[in-house]
Amino acid sequence: MAEPFSLMLQGGNRTSIGRSNAVVARVLDQPDTFPELIECLWSDDRLVRMRSADAIEKISAKRSDLLIPFKAELLGRAQETTEAELRWHFALMLPRLPLTPMERERAREILRSFLNDRSSIVKTFAIQALVDLAQGNASLQTEVIDLLERSCRTGTPAMKARSRKLLKKFNR
Repeated sequence: MAEPFSLMLQGGNRTSIGRSNAVVARVLDQPDTFPELIECLWSDDRLVRMRSADAIEKISAKRSDLLIPFKAELLGRAQETTEAELRWHFALMLPRLPLTPMERERAREILRSFLNDRSSIVKTFAIQALVDLAQGNASLQTEVIDLLERSCRTGTPAMKARSRKLLKKFNR
């Protein structure tokens, strides 16, 4: 019997991803194990939560379709978490979901709330995610361009650099 993901993701410290890459490889090889990994987002162990978010985000970059059955849970978890390590992974994942207009608005609100996080990484990834969400949505693009221009003036160095790069997508 395979080792449970919750055990594979334990131990070490917050600066380590532990065995999350092994979890990614196993899920990509055996996609039916993905629900077990999703459950780890609610673990009592902060490291397990953080590493499961890391693994899920990496998996979603290759197989975003695996997120679809868990769309409501992911939106809910993204909205409720205050942990920076989870937020930055959710910021990368949410734009990969096929969202209805109502879900897109909810994702936009979640990502906008991430802009108030203490973590520069969370803020920077939230900016990237808002740009990704705005693709093909003219009303959201106007808001995002304004956000990018403001971020170029007032953001952290990472936010300024990312915002300058992203503005080029809008020919600004």
